[in-house]
Amino acid sequence: LQFLYFIVILTHKMPAVVAQSGDEFQHMLRVMNTNVDGKDKVPFAMRRVKGVGRRLAIMACKRAGVDMHRRAGTLSNDEIERVVSVLAKPEDFKIPVWFLNRKKDPKTGGTMQLLSNGVDSKLREDLDRLRKMRNHRGLRHAWGLRVRGQHTKTTGRRGRTVGVSKKK
Repeated sequence: LQFLYFIVILTHKMPAVVAQSGDEFQHMLRVMNTNVDGKDKVPFAMRRVKGVGRRLAIMACKRAGVDMHRRAGTLSNDEIERVVSVLAKPEDFKIPVWFLNRKKDPKTGGTMQLLSNGVDSKLREDLDRLRKMRNHRGLRHAWGLRVRGQHTKTTGRRGRTVGVSKKK
């Protein structure tokens, strides 16, 4: 009898979203040019933004004073702005520099946190810089070859048209 009760507890599904009285629930949020699912809990919803990982999202929620167990759709605009401000300027909220995703930027020499479109643009700038200085990695990127020392004699042949055409 106890075993059956345990199975019933395991199979009983909890509601994904608990409706709060007074507040309107938003199913989709727009945060930093990214659509964020309102049904996810706040840290996991913030992970949809490019450049935000699990640990940074949890720390941003703690620094902003937002409950991590709430759903993202129940947040007010003020709470969303607080979380976004922590993500945008983590140094101002005493998040350590080893936590950030861009250390020792080649141009500025500083440490920063890149988010959404900034990640893509910095990656493109880095690859252009490597190509321009004719670095080995830059050349491999330009030629479309493997960059990190993998063997290429027999693997990675799909997607390329290489070989000799047959005479008829």
